This record gives sequence, C-alpha cells and structure tokens, in this order.
Amino acid sequence: MKFPKAYARRYLAILGVMVLAACGAMEDARAAASDSAAHIDVSGHVFRLDAAKVTYAFGVNEKGQLQSIYWGPRLASGDPLPTPVAPPGRDAIDGVVNVIPQEYTGWGEGLYYEPDLKVTFPDGNRDLVLHYVSNSVHDNVLSVVMKDIERPIVVTLQYEIDPGTGIVRRSAFIENHTETPVIVEQASAGTWILPRSHDYTLRYLAGRWAAENDIYERPVQPGKTVLESRRGSTGMQNEPWFAIRRNDANETHGQVWFGALAWSGSWQIAIEQDQAEQIRITGGFNPFDFGYKLAPGASLQTPSFYAGVTNGGMGEASRLMHRLELTRILPQAPHPRARPVLYNSWEATEFDVNEAGQIALAEKAASIGVERFVMDDGWFGARNNDKAGLGDWTVNPQKFPHGLKPLIDRVHALGMDFGIWVEPEMVNPDSDLYRAHPDWVLNMTGRPRNLGRHQMVLNLARPDVRAYVLGALDKLLSENQIAFLKWDYNRSWSEPGWPQVPADQQKNVYVDFVRNVYGILEELRRKHPNVEIESCSSGGGRVDLGIMRFTDEVWPSDNTDGFDRLRIQDGFTQAHTPGVMMAWVTDSPSSMNKRSMSLEYRFLSSMQGSLGIGANLTKWSAQDMATAQRLIADYKVIRETVQHGDLYRLMSPDNGSEHSATENVSPDKAHAVLFAFLHSSTEGYPYPTVRLQGLDPDARYRVRVLQGTMAERTPTVASGAYWMNVGIDVVMRGDFQGSAIAFDRE
Repeated sequence: MKFPKAYARRYLAILGVMVLAACGAMEDARAAASDSAAHIDVSGHVFRLDAAKVTYAFGVNEKGQLQSIYWGPRLASGDPLPTPVAPPGRDAIDGVVNVIPQEYTGWGEGLYYEPDLKVTFPDGNRDLVLHYVSNSVHDNVLSVVMKDIERPIVVTLQYEIDPGTGIVRRSAFIENHTETPVIVEQASAGTWILPRSHDYTLRYLAGRWAAENDIYERPVQPGKTVLESRRGSTGMQNEPWFAIRRNDANETHGQVWFGALAWSGSWQIAIEQDQAEQIRITGGFNPFDFGYKLAPGASLQTPSFYAGVTNGGMGEASRLMHRLELTRILPQAPHPRARPVLYNSWEATEFDVNEAGQIALAEKAASIGVERFVMDDGWFGARNNDKAGLGDWTVNPQKFPHGLKPLIDRVHALGMDFGIWVEPEMVNPDSDLYRAHPDWVLNMTGRPRNLGRHQMVLNLARPDVRAYVLGALDKLLSENQIAFLKWDYNRSWSEPGWPQVPADQQKNVYVDFVRNVYGILEELRRKHPNVEIESCSSGGGRVDLGIMRFTDEVWPSDNTDGFDRLRIQDGFTQAHTPGVMMAWVTDSPSSMNKRSMSLEYRFLSSMQGSLGIGANLTKWSAQDMATAQRLIADYKVIRETVQHGDLYRLMSPDNGSEHSATENVSPDKAHAVLFAFLHSSTEGYPYPTVRLQGLDPDARYRVRVLQGTMAERTPTVASGAYWMNVGIDVVMRGDFQGSAIAFDRE
C-alpha cells in the first residue's frame, strides 16, 4: 500500500487496532448473541446474522471482497454456509468483477453495474477498489471495515438485525484519511443481493399531489429500474420503498423481499438485473447533481437502508415493516402512545383565524369527544393569505391581542391538549425575515428565484439559518403550553445553490440541509419531551423512515375524499403502519371530487388509521354531531387494535374494485375489527363473504356491530376458525356504503 508519508504512521496504528478487533470478533459476536434474540456469528471470514425467521450471511472471498452468501428463511444453527469464493469470469468483455455478488463496491477495476461508492481525487483519479480490513461487534451491531487498495479511503459498513422481525439495517460510514479533499459523487448504504432467478416482480409506490401511493408492478428483467426523488425531499412521486416477490407470491403467501430507505432528502433506489442475471438493489443518496466535498479527516454517514424477507406474502411483508416502525423507528418506540383523536381548524377557517372563532370550534370539537385541538395556518406574522408571513413566527396581535394563552387555556379547560401549525423551512418574499436576510434561501447567484406556493426554501444547511429556526420554535414552545406541532413543508427545491461557501462545497447542501432538519427536530424533542410532531408535506411528500425517527405521525395526502382515501391508504400501508397514518373526516361534497357520501362512510374510512376531524363543525347538524360522538367513542375502544395491531388487507380497492376490506388484529389476538366498503352495487350481487385472518382458531370471539348490518342468522359467538373459514356476510347496497364489526375473545 502507498500512503502520503504524513499519514503512513497513523494509518498503520489504525490497522493495528483493527487487527486486534478482528482477533476478538468471534468472542464479541458470541457474547452479543447470547444476550439477545438477534444472533451475530463470525466464523473465520464468514458473517451470519440470525433473528426471527431470517438468516443473512456474507463473507470475505479470496480476493478480499465482501461477497453475499445467503439471505432468506432462517437456517438451523449448525447448517453449513457456502465458502465465499469469487466465481470465474465468463468472458473478457464483462470482466471478473462484474460476476461477483459484492455487498459493497467502489467504482473501479472495470465495474459496470451500479456502484455503492464513487469518488474523485484531486489528481483526477476515480478508480476505487475496496477490500476487507477487519470486523468487530458491539451492541449487536456488526461493523466491517474496508479500504481502498492504495489510498486511505476507509468505509465502515454497519449491519444490525432486528430481533422481532429479522429486518436488517445497513449503512456505510465513509472516511477520508488522505491529505487532500475528495469529492464523493455517489454513496449508498449498501447493495442487497437476491438469489438468481427469472421469476421476480417488483412492486413500488408512485403518485402525485392528492394521488399518493398508487401501487405499481413490473417484472424484473435485464436492465435497471430507478426509483428516486431529485426534489431535495422525499417526494410523493416515488416512495423510498420496494418489494420484490416471486411470481407465485400474493397478499397471503409466497416469498417476498422488501425494504425502505431512511432518508428525507434526494434519494435513489436502483433495482438492477445485470449481464450475469444477478439481481441487485442499491439505495442511498441520489447521485444526480451530487458531489459531497470530504475534507482530510472528514467523514460522511450514509442513510440507513432497511430490508427483510418473508415467505408470508405481501401482507406479512407489510406487517413486519409495521412492527419495525412501531418498535424500533418511532420516537416513542417500542411502546408508542395511541394517537389522540384530533381536530384541525383549516377547512373551517383557512387563514381567517382569531381567538373567538377558534374557541367556538374547540367547544364543538370537545363536545364530540376530540382530545387534541390544532389551530392551523394564519396565526402568525402578516399571514392573511399564503403570500405573506412565512418565516415570522410571532403571534399576530390583531388576531390574538392577548397572545395564545387565552385560547390554550380554554382548550385545556375543555379537556383537550393544544397543537399548532408551522412551516419552519420556508419563507415568503413578503416577510420581515426575507427582507432582513434575502441570502438565507436556496439560490444561485444571478439566477431567478422561483417561487412555489409564493414561497422559497430556507437554506437549512447554513448554521445561522438552523440556529434561527431552532430558536424560533424553541421560543414558541417555551412560552406556550403546546403539545403538538403540525410541521408542514409545502414545496420542492429549486436553485439548490449555497453561494456563501466555495463552489466545490455547494453540493454538500443535499446532505447538510437534511441533517440539520433532523438535528432541529432532535433538539426540540430533547428540550420539550412531551411535544409530539407530525410530518406533513402538501400531503405525503415527506414520509420515510428517516423523518419518522423524529415525528410521531405523518400526513399521507391532502386528498381527504373518503373513497379516494381507501386506495391511498391501501398503498400507504404497504410500507407504513396505520398507527402513524393521519386520516381526517372532512365535509361532503369533498373539495377534491365534488361527490357526496354519508358521514358514517367518511368516519369508517378514517377510522382505519389515526382518526382526525377536519370539517367545519359550525355547519354540522345536531344529528351529525351525535353520529360523530358515537363513532368517536367506538373508535377509542378499538384504536389500540387499529393503530398497534396487525393489519390484514382482505380486499384491495386497487385497480378500481367495487369492494374493499381491512382487518386489524391486536398482538395478543384478543380483539379484531373489520372495515368493509362498497363503492356501488352492481346488478344486485351481494357483497362478497369476508373471511377474516390472523385470529386464534381455537378461541371464541363475540361479534358486535359498530356500523352497518350483518346477514340474518350470523352467530353472535363463534371460533376463530369459523370466522376465518366460514366468514361473515355484511349487507350493503347502494353507493358509498361502509360497515365496521368488532370481534372480542371471550
């Protein structure tokens, strides 16, 4: 190896420590395994992770490369694993490196498929070949160190397997130990390798504003499918999630590999079948316009990439991801609190908020059983419309002459806690903040500053902007008894420049911005541990496992039409738990489609997630209020099962189906709730028999109707086997009909 002389001695010392760590790695791994249901075994140069029903294994081949060995259903503890041996090259055109199923590759030595890491050195060299150096295990995290064969670029790969689900988390920590800066042009968390086969189908989620999370499928064939966002944020055009199933797999059975990227900025997941018919899934920062300057001694941490495998079909893949989010990802994990029933004032008042009007709404909300009152946009600065005020986070004295305290006190007296809307990453040109600091926005010198929704994006990568946003929110929370922030983010990036730093450092904005958003959220939660936060981005524009580490719930879509939401929620729950899925009951006809549906239907649609009310309660009749009070009371009884139980999608509304049905089962199988929906009756056919799933077949369950009608002669009590095999018939005819039925173990 050739090093710059100033670094040679230091790097030899580092290698010495690594060798000592490698010598003790087997003991460390076995000790970790004995203390947890997750097992990490190191035998020679083979690494094996076991948890739940999954085994993940890879090793070091004779070339010093990390080579995938196995990822699938759990193997017996004594089962032998193949020795990692690089397969021979098939021809001179492709080269040997392209047939090796590597865990993590640098772009070099003739690599043609998607690399994990690509860098440019100051001398123009772009060849990077990573070989194994050492490994260690600490707190059930396996760390594997790799280094370029000639230059001190060091990459530490981290592997962690979740005991409850067998989902593996991967990330990469990249260090520059050279004496000069390098530019990181591409960096992923890692590459997942699937067994060679021709019978794979890719499932992914795509959409647009008000039409998020459509389910798409396509065969995995030679070439590359790229899922991505180039918007500076997660985006609603693609969800950073994938599932690849065997062609004979469906919702209830068959082998599925699935995963999600934990990053709230521009991202990419590439699914590639290469020239050797090997399937690779590589995910991390989006390489488009990417160039992170890594100074000497500096480091870059990639996002985490989570992935799992199951033989239980798409439904079980979703339930495993839901369980991971509830027990490992969310801020209150492993036991998140149930989401309170929420009222939001936006549709009732829009920007026309004031103390008297908000109190009147709060009184009506409390009377139907709402537990959290949220005042939306319009309370601050000169915010009378969406053209002014963003960035000026001070209470409007005309609307609230005595500050927020009288309103908050009244909300508390009504038995509710108080929440408020903010959009702290944005600024209007018509604001005191922008007039004072026009240089604080993302911009490119001399170029137009494009507006989206009359606003620009603050450059959160700047330390001074980060300090301002954190200070403003901290002051707001410190001076008021606020329990909840609805954190909005209503436009994508344009002109992602950072003129205040050197040109070769400006592209760092893609990483530093998001890291600072996470840092602000983390600091606010530390200073105000009882405050809960919702991630909202014009609907589902920022929903990912990265932002979910710091937020308690998310807003899936601005489209609150009760029927449209069935499809949106069907897609959302492919990747995310209903426990974080905010779902509002709004007025009818809906503003989206101008069609009418009953209040009961709208409630049942929303009760499949975290229930909220967004309608103008001042227009509701006494009967509407009574219906809402009844259904909210019912929801409070079942919400623990809905939010934290296992979800079974019994009939999907995808592809325009007339029927939809979901079932939630409590983790102890003591309770279940069925939601069934009919779009329109067709030729007098009855609603299909619904056969439940996930119950204890030997237990006895008593049925009770929350909404709707069961067929005559439906038994009051029957076994779990009965409800799962004989099933239940609900009576629904007409348009936009819904039923909800609870099952309780006796």
